[in-house]
Amino acid sequence: MPVDPHLLVAFVVTTVIAMVTPGPDMLFVLGCGMRGGPKAGLLATAGVATSEAIHVAVAAAGLAALFAAVPVAFTVVRVAGAAYLIHLGVQAIRNRKPLVERNSDRAYLSGLLTNLLNPKMVTFTIAFLPQFVDPARGHVRLQFAVLGAIMIGFEFLVDGAVGVLAGRVGAWVRRKRNQRRIEVATGGIFIGLGVKLALD
Repeated sequence: MPVDPHLLVAFVVTTVIAMVTPGPDMLFVLGCGMRGGPKAGLLATAGVATSEAIHVAVAAAGLAALFAAVPVAFTVVRVAGAAYLIHLGVQAIRNRKPLVERNSDRAYLSGLLTNLLNPKMVTFTIAFLPQFVDPARGHVRLQFAVLGAIMIGFEFLVDGAVGVLAGRVGAWVRRKRNQRRIEVATGGIFIGLGVKLALD
């Protein structure tokens, strides 16, 4: 067992609490599911999870020093992420193509880019994972890999469930001919996330 059992239990409990607490990832997946259906919700979750894997690799490589040494890099990435979210929100409100046709094929890439361009997620992972790594046990990168795999698994379970449920609710609402309201509501979610990221 590469990870200390006591640290592993603490990590699992903390991760579960963090994952079930609504945050930017969950809201983004919810918006994608509402607009594009269950498939789009799952693809958005897969995109977010892929970016989480990259964050874990970054944490293992110790790239936290980059943001510490070059603060402007953090700002540039944060502003780019905020601009991308706002762009997605505006497109959601303005675009007239059918919901499912428009979103299911782009949901993965949007989830990937949205999370990658959120430096707070990078810094959270970099700050969070090392707390549960015990260098004295050796195999530090393997410990990061195990913890990262657990985190990504919970990401799929929680956000994937939210995406599928949101997709089904969205389909029901569309049958009630409220498509335009979904567009405006989810566009507002994306714009709100972008503004929050820009102001944080």
